[in-house]
Amino acid sequence: MVAELIKQAYLLTADAEMTGADGTGDVLIEDGKVRAIAPFLTDLPPDTQVIDGRGQFLGPGLIDLYSQSGEPGHEARETHESLRAAAAAGGFTRVGLLPAVPGNVGTLAIDEVDAIAAIYQKNTQAKHQPQLLPWAAITQGADGQQLTELAELASVGALGFTAALPITNKALLRRLLEYAHPLQMPIALWPCDPSLVGDGVAREGANALRLGLPGVSAIAETTALAMLLEYIVEVPALVHVMRVSTARSVELIRQAKSRNLPISASVPWHHLLFDTSDLQQYHPSLRHKPPLGNPADRQALIEGVADGVIDAIAVDHSPYTYEEKTVALGAAPPGAIGLALALPILWQTFAASSATETGRWSPSQLWQVLSAAPARCLGLEAGKLEVGAAAELTLFDPREEWVVDEQELRSLARNSPWQGQTIKGKVSRVWV
Repeated sequence: MVAELIKQAYLLTADAEMTGADGTGDVLIEDGKVRAIAPFLTDLPPDTQVIDGRGQFLGPGLIDLYSQSGEPGHEARETHESLRAAAAAGGFTRVGLLPAVPGNVGTLAIDEVDAIAAIYQKNTQAKHQPQLLPWAAITQGADGQQLTELAELASVGALGFTAALPITNKALLRRLLEYAHPLQMPIALWPCDPSLVGDGVAREGANALRLGLPGVSAIAETTALAMLLEYIVEVPALVHVMRVSTARSVELIRQAKSRNLPISASVPWHHLLFDTSDLQQYHPSLRHKPPLGNPADRQALIEGVADGVIDAIAVDHSPYTYEEKTVALGAAPPGAIGLALALPILWQTFAASSATETGRWSPSQLWQVLSAAPARCLGLEAGKLEVGAAAELTLFDPREEWVVDEQELRSLARNSPWQGQTIKGKVSRVWV
């Protein structure tokens, strides 16, 4: 294998002594390993390929907690192959693959050993491409009725256990925590009471009222979250709270962590960038579940990420065809794509020098909540930029401008509010 030298990139590594005074350095990759890191490297293997890293950032590969595909059943939306391509375009080397149900995205419940084995088999065939890590469905057929064989699914490499829809059966939720607790694997749960959501498409408040949009009260999320936290007090299973979207939820999670409950939490990236004040154009790709919050919710989520109450940012990539999404906001299926977009847009919003002071993060902080923090939530080892580690890395150029189009997104889907726009920041290369 040809050796590669990345020259003078900004290195997102904890070992400051191995970089230059300004954080730059050289990194040598050979045979899939990081062989050397130093301010300058000159003793190189023959025929080393040199990559100019000046002005770029090199760090561990990004990890997405949960995203969706359309395979099998809705391959026009997304296939596993196109999902991997979109992940690579955005710097993600591992993607948590959600189980799905008919009518949502895809039809694969991932509720049997064979389903998990098939995904890992495809991973072995997709060498040097981002890996899809399958979440196992909590219930058979992902219908919310009967628990799957949790221990059996865990034994064949399930990432953890989750459900495509909120679990509303309280007795089943209690049994789930009891059965999963000894396995010490993450259970990703979306706190939501569907009976309180109804046909709502925006967070209840002045903006929803002004725009004539059916509102969803924050208590649709917070009542379900409060109940879940009380269950965890009794049965301390490892729970990951998905899709946090309200200011009150941030406070509930803060209180729960102060009591040392074994929880982690994530926010979908769109909820950090948009709120109900952005719905005046009624863009169908701004319909999400949970719905976009009010400005105070968005600010609380940003602060929650900054102070660590919210552990990680999830992409929650949700692909749909052009025909499915080109409808009125209220009729659009919820969700948007984002694997190729999350890093550059979050970077320019929160980590670039032009970002506003409120909620600004360092490049290292942003990288952490997209790489090491998701790994911790999943109980996995994150990639490391250190000598001897496997080369699972992402090289990102925050200066490059590009147009969000079919070729650059690499996804089969186009449901994004940035479609057709010019954005700044692009992944140059990933090593898997």
